[in-house]
Amino acid sequence: MAPPLLQLRNIGLTFGRTPLLEDAELSLAPGERVCLVGRNGSGKSTLLRIAAGLIEPDSGSRFIQPGATVRYLPQEPDFAGAPTVLAYVEAGLGPGDDPHRARLLLDQLGLHGEENPAALSGGEARRAAIARTLAPDPDLLLLDEPTNHLDLAAIEWLEATLLGSRAALVLISHDRRFLTNLSNATAWLDRGRTRRIERGFAAFEAWRDEALAEEERDQHKLDRKIVAEEHWLRYGVTARRKRNERRLANLHALRQSRRDYRASAGKAQLAAVQADASGALVIEAERISKSYDGRPIVADFSTRIRRGDRIGIVGPNGAGKTTLIEMLTGLAAPDAGTVKLGAGLAMARLDQHRDSLDASSTVADTLTGGRGDAVMVGGKPRHVIGYMKDFLFAPEQARTPVGVLSGGERGRLMLAQVLAKPSNLLVLDEPTNDLDLETLDVLEEMLADYTGTVLLVSHDRDFLDRVVNGVIAPDGEGRWVEYAGGYSDMLVQRGGDLSRSAKAVAKDAAKDAPKDKPARPSAPAKRRLNFNEKHALETLPGKIAKLHDTIAVLQAKLNDPALFTRDRKTFDDISHKLSAAHAELAKAEETWLELEILREEIEGA
Repeated sequence: MAPPLLQLRNIGLTFGRTPLLEDAELSLAPGERVCLVGRNGSGKSTLLRIAAGLIEPDSGSRFIQPGATVRYLPQEPDFAGAPTVLAYVEAGLGPGDDPHRARLLLDQLGLHGEENPAALSGGEARRAAIARTLAPDPDLLLLDEPTNHLDLAAIEWLEATLLGSRAALVLISHDRRFLTNLSNATAWLDRGRTRRIERGFAAFEAWRDEALAEEERDQHKLDRKIVAEEHWLRYGVTARRKRNERRLANLHALRQSRRDYRASAGKAQLAAVQADASGALVIEAERISKSYDGRPIVADFSTRIRRGDRIGIVGPNGAGKTTLIEMLTGLAAPDAGTVKLGAGLAMARLDQHRDSLDASSTVADTLTGGRGDAVMVGGKPRHVIGYMKDFLFAPEQARTPVGVLSGGERGRLMLAQVLAKPSNLLVLDEPTNDLDLETLDVLEEMLADYTGTVLLVSHDRDFLDRVVNGVIAPDGEGRWVEYAGGYSDMLVQRGGDLSRSAKAVAKDAAKDAPKDKPARPSAPAKRRLNFNEKHALETLPGKIAKLHDTIAVLQAKLNDPALFTRDRKTFDDISHKLSAAHAELAKAEETWLELEILREEIEGA
């Protein structure tokens, strides 16, 4: 067995009173690709910084294979002292490294190298930092959220580059598909300790859920045992003093074990306050256009968005996604064309820029607007501490300045602000940035239950496939095209990735076709169940069973022959409820049957 490139053993680190890391471990052999996963605030980035040698732990040991080249990608790169991007990237090269590789990587990432680092956007800064990290062709890569601020084309380029690299890899990311495609082992950092499986991220969530369920069963057994021992202590025989003292000592040990147990962090309770339903037609855009400095951002685009639609807007950074969504929601006027908004719209919007939060304000003041200790949730006051807990903030964080929060905590804080407002149109611009995987799951569930309309800008391929039923993507020169289905469906229909226009793909296909045969039309995209349809298939059987129970209870009440003469009003109320329940049951059964037939057709195709 080859010696490890990296080995962390019994790592301990404490900030304040609560240990952040307790006997944490991490090892990496040549060729391994380990994804490091855990909740926001669990210490993943800290453990990676310890692996990079940037933080000294309170206890434990760190081993790096002598002569191994290690490169670390931080979440916030430091460009201090670099006059240009090329100089910044070349500063990461070691003796004997190829300087041409730095220029090659910058070119592949869409940078020319002469940019001023101080003037870079978030996406450009991330691409420059990636170029610096990859340029030496290292033996070991430590990557902390490498996909943050990257557009879809850059994410897919990075994924392909890492798959073709010889380097071993430790990866932190919230992008499920990125983790699934790259990892072959998973390290789970939970309550200060690490647990590992020798399988990639695709197997992690089922394994984690089973581990937590087993842990809960063990704690339940411990609680029962403590209760039994306490009962013996109160009512048991007091003879055989030495034996009893030993049993009492065992009870104290059980209690100490219970006190030492650190329960896992709770699950975020995300729920959007829903306003009254909007009109059936939410947005109608007809031939809208917008240009900046002569450059077309949107050209002659038309769409109709109806109540209940979930529309994803994708594309490279700078393509105009935010501009398009602002025009569609009436926040910006088009240069040409018209946008009509439906009746009764109540919009809530999540901005992608976390810096829109006041860094000097506290968490509580951000939610209450600095007015008392109550948050207005759907027009009703709710104590700020209780509302904070729904979004996994501890009570002691109420007076914490926003500026010291992590990226994930700032993301949850902005969601807490937005979801408190009654809405029937949610506009979410990069909502997945910095959120941990568990919170993303809850956000998906909330959107599935949301009866209004959703406009979503995201670079998270898996999140788009799970949530949206339509995608709007750029096609070059300001043109935008609408596709049915999720992100993967869009790629199939488009016939190429987002870095190439549909027109270019069609041109290449025609060029490659045999000259003596006409070009065959592309096959229609394979239909797939979208997230909402899958969710309905899973939940409708339970709903149908509950309706059957409700109908049985109502029918039993109506079977009382004296009810009509004794209480006519109650008889009429029950009759109306029974009629409504039968109608709802018929609709639910019809919907389930249609979806089940559709599922069988898709699986049989």
